Amino acid sequence: MAFGVKKARVERAVAVLAAAFVFTLFAILAPSHGLVQEAEREALVTSQLAEKVAFVDLATWKVTAEIAVPGKPAGIALSPDRRRAYVTAPEAKQLVVIDTQERAVIKRIAIGNGPLGVAVHPGDGRIFVADWYDHRLAVVDPQSLTVTAHVTVGESPSGVAVTPDGRLVLTADRDSHQVSFIDAASLRVIKAVPVGERPFGVTIDAAGKRAYTANVKSNDVSVIDIELGKTLAAVKVGRRPYAVALASGRAFVTDQYVETVSVIDLKDLKVIKKISVGAYPEGIVADKAGRFIYVACWEENTLERIDARTLAVTGSVTVPDGPRSFGAFLR
Repeated sequence: MAFGVKKARVERAVAVLAAAFVFTLFAILAPSHGLVQEAEREALVTSQLAEKVAFVDLATWKVTAEIAVPGKPAGIALSPDRRRAYVTAPEAKQLVVIDTQERAVIKRIAIGNGPLGVAVHPGDGRIFVADWYDHRLAVVDPQSLTVTAHVTVGESPSGVAVTPDGRLVLTADRDSHQVSFIDAASLRVIKAVPVGERPFGVTIDAAGKRAYTANVKSNDVSVIDIELGKTLAAVKVGRRPYAVALASGRAFVTDQYVETVSVIDLKDLKVIKKISVGAYPEGIVADKAGRFIYVACWEENTLERIDARTLAVTGSVTVPDGPRSFGAFLR
């Protein structure tokens, strides 16, 4: 992580405030079936340096609550019913379970030596946690909240994703330059697919046909055909890509070192725009309607919103120090 001095962006802040005003006015005037009512209600932001999880109301664009999570929280995933958040705390070597209704910690579960990425099975709710230092995937039962299995994968797994049908679990194995394909039923690795250098985040499309990795060293995004189990292409993006979000036929990639989000047209597999955001963008996710993209900017201490249609930043809110939100963080 970078610890540089945070830069003032007066002109950009004014533009964001103006866009946010327009969005808020539209939300007030919209009918009950309008945009805000259909979208997720809040974002849960893991702030690593502040050691907190912040709740951001997406309609009012304000932080409404903060929960202390010691151990440098980083990764996050939500239960299928969105009533629980699962947060990795790498320095505490724990998975922290949060009740999103009560906004309180339920349990802390010991997870090896380096829990980082986390994902949830869409059917049975099992929690899959990438253990960076032990080079394996931990499986946590959602009822007992205990570790029930481990799966050895490549070196330094970071991101985790589950196919929409729940059949496969994918891990981005950073130091093996590969993605492991794990059968979710048998918990066996069935394939290792080579990708770019140092893959970190991995994202699967809604159809379960393709996966995308952000490769932090080769500065590109690998496009994987899941059925074929092979990499189809690599798309160059900005320096040190961290994670990928998908919406409106496009991929949105956080470029940590250049303060941009690269936008890839998924039909042509070409970058069509680079959107300026806050310093050191990391976690990124699209809402379920595919209308907005939310970006956690680690050094800027902001959560920012990008309109997936206009490709403009339309909102920004200050959050506790060091936001990462590596994973799925909207509910």
